[in-house]
Amino acid sequence: MGKRLKQAQQEWRPGMTRPPRSVKVLFASTVLCLEAALMFFFGLAAWGLNQNEDYAWWLFGGSLVIAAACVFTCPLLQKPVGYTIGWILQVLILGSFVGVALVTSEGLIVTLALLPGLAFLACWWYAVTTGARVDREKMERYRLEEELAAAEETSGRTNSEEN
Repeated sequence: MGKRLKQAQQEWRPGMTRPPRSVKVLFASTVLCLEAALMFFFGLAAWGLNQNEDYAWWLFGGSLVIAAACVFTCPLLQKPVGYTIGWILQVLILGSFVGVALVTSEGLIVTLALLPGLAFLACWWYAVTTGARVDREKMERYRLEEELAAAEETSGRTNSEEN
């Protein structure tokens, strides 16, 4: 029984080059995965500081949900909806830091967690804007290289036909 090929594999022909991968997706995925780790450790810290309270498990569980959402958003970054979800997650992360600071008795200590949250928000903004710029430059270079290769191929055929 034959193995089924994906559409990209079926359409591939010898000599074809793939378009370059997106740097924006790479940058944004990296930030989201690091934010997932941040939310996991934030949840552990919030739970540890409030483990005798009834709401401690809710704090930990909520941070785990946000961490999972960060990780599961990464494959969606291939589409524009992924970036919308990413911005929503940025707001949720900052909101969770503020919310936990308001709910817990360790408010000032937990509020200091806002600093890495703001730093990751800046990283997200940088990843999205710089990644888009680099992708534009990369696609322009790819297009020019394809045109050059086509021109060289055409001139190579013309030279061989003259001989």
